[in-house]
Amino acid sequence: MPQEIDTQQLSPLQRIILTSNGTVTRLLENLVGESLKVIKLYENLSPHSEAIAYLDLPAQQAIIQREICLQGETTGTNWLYANSLIVPDRLEPSFREDLLESQIPIGSLWSKYRVETFKEILPPFQEVAGKLAVHFSMLPEQLLLGRTYRVFSQQQPVMMLTEKFPAHYFMTMPN
Repeated sequence: MPQEIDTQQLSPLQRIILTSNGTVTRLLENLVGESLKVIKLYENLSPHSEAIAYLDLPAQQAIIQREICLQGETTGTNWLYANSLIVPDRLEPSFREDLLESQIPIGSLWSKYRVETFKEILPPFQEVAGKLAVHFSMLPEQLLLGRTYRVFSQQQPVMMLTEKFPAHYFMTMPN
């Protein structure tokens, strides 16, 4: 169960990652010193059986459910896990096609298509890794840090993303 955390207890890098309203892909690439690629763990486009209030979406509307890891191209290290709910009908067709067919991170697609966005970031949290531990070569009882945010475009919520990484990552400044 996610537990809200006091960001003052985190390292400066962890605070920056969890509270930044920019795209984390480029930030992480600069921190880890390598390009990142998307590893899709799960992706499904189908009608959602229930309404999703935080996306202003009625029942039976199409939704993309997606789980990915941002992985270092050189090291193969998974630096971040993310899951998202995306309203495809609120995206430009070419953006939607790239999202479904490519390995390009969402943040990079926003830049590529010059999509104006606003992010509503919820308080950062921590939780035990559980089944996500396998993606980070850690024990299930170790902690992940995370954040959830809604992304708005043209004054409509288009997606809800949750990003998580091991609590022992980004403790100190890289060399």
